[in-house]
Amino acid sequence: MTEHRDPALLAAREQARRIRAGALSAADLLRACLTRVERHNGELNAVVTLNPAAEAEAAAVDAALADGTDPGSLAGLVVGIKDVTETADLRTTYGSPLFAEHVPKEDALVVRRLREAGAVILGKTNTPEFAAGGNTWNEVFGVTRNPWNPALSAGGSTGGGAVALATGMISLAQGTDLGGSLRIPASFCGIAGLRPTPGLVPTVPAAYLWDDLQSTGLMARDPEDVAFGLRAISGSDPASPVCAPEPPWPEPGTADLAGGRWAYCGDIARIGIDSGVEAACREALASLRSAGAQVEETDLDLSWAWDAFLVLRGHWFVSHFEAELHRIDAFGPNVSANLRSGLSLTPAEIGAAENVRRRVRQELLALLERYDALLTPCMAIPPFPAEQNFPETVGERPMKTYVDWIAPTFLLSMPGLPIACVPAGLDSAGLPVGLQVVGPPRGEGQVLAIGSAIGRARPIGLPPVVADD
Repeated sequence: MTEHRDPALLAAREQARRIRAGALSAADLLRACLTRVERHNGELNAVVTLNPAAEAEAAAVDAALADGTDPGSLAGLVVGIKDVTETADLRTTYGSPLFAEHVPKEDALVVRRLREAGAVILGKTNTPEFAAGGNTWNEVFGVTRNPWNPALSAGGSTGGGAVALATGMISLAQGTDLGGSLRIPASFCGIAGLRPTPGLVPTVPAAYLWDDLQSTGLMARDPEDVAFGLRAISGSDPASPVCAPEPPWPEPGTADLAGGRWAYCGDIARIGIDSGVEAACREALASLRSAGAQVEETDLDLSWAWDAFLVLRGHWFVSHFEAELHRIDAFGPNVSANLRSGLSLTPAEIGAAENVRRRVRQELLALLERYDALLTPCMAIPPFPAEQNFPETVGERPMKTYVDWIAPTFLLSMPGLPIACVPAGLDSAGLPVGLQVVGPPRGEGQVLAIGSAIGRARPIGLPPVVADD
């Protein structure tokens, strides 16, 4: 990644190196990030609650280093926590008016691990209510806006984290991904996101403790930073029955384009694809091929699994919100619609959906026996107006629900494989276009290495609001 005078815009691993070397203090990095919050957050609305203890946390890192104590691998890095993830003594609203003043007593496991690794918690980043949405807005904090064009959506549901990263407010963004929530905003905001194997970072506490559909993970300004951060927070925990073995962690920067053999499919969901998105992806493929990669087009159609994901999602919501069903009408339209959908399901429908999920995994594993990875556009469309809940059409096809337009991501959530999203380039309007990289089991390091190679071939630079600083 390009070096910057402002330490807030350095790669996270370079920030960490400088802090360890004494060339940058954790306090100075935090001040640089807070300066960017002051400069950009009023317009973009990425960070919704600041951590009043952040300065003390940074000072503690600096004191530990001065005493010769190792604060951890993420010492001094500034992290944003998605506002659906619990933080002790720091407001966590879940983006819901019902919990607008909620302050948890304990950290979620991922937050505890970030703290133990020496990270400084800047605050909470915006999300739609209970992360239900591909556009980041809620009735508590309002709309989060895209740093490449503030009139447009930042994506969701980890939209606040993506915007904070893209503008240098934080070093790493924690988030969750059920149907695309770490990939959609990465695509719209021109950064890197990874949906890891469910359980690689256990999601606890959780009402639905046996949840193997949602993942907890990270976004960063490049794939190497995602790998750097993820190593510090991965691993099983006795509190969670869902766990995944840690993958091998090759350095992402070592991926060889000349040795890659990848499959590409432009429309796995059969909803059509915007011409500008398709053009950017085609240009990326040409760049990869010119660098020696073998990229072969494949006609992968997963649209037959569409309805099954909606069944699984409905079951997921009822499992998470069983204790809150008595006030279903008090939730916003996205959450309440999912709950009603889940309550209407029969055991036979849930069983059939699980079997569809098995078949999706089998089909992708068969493909990945022939290729190192699958590449496919993350989104079928560019960012849409920020005030819209979701786009009404993709091409000429009407979108019936708020999740239909994110089928290119949610269909790939089903098999539980690692999926990175990295920038493929810019469209004709100067907006980022993301590519998904789907890898085999335990392939987190592999997909991030491939994503890093794509990033070197297709650098997109900084968003206009940052480049103009």
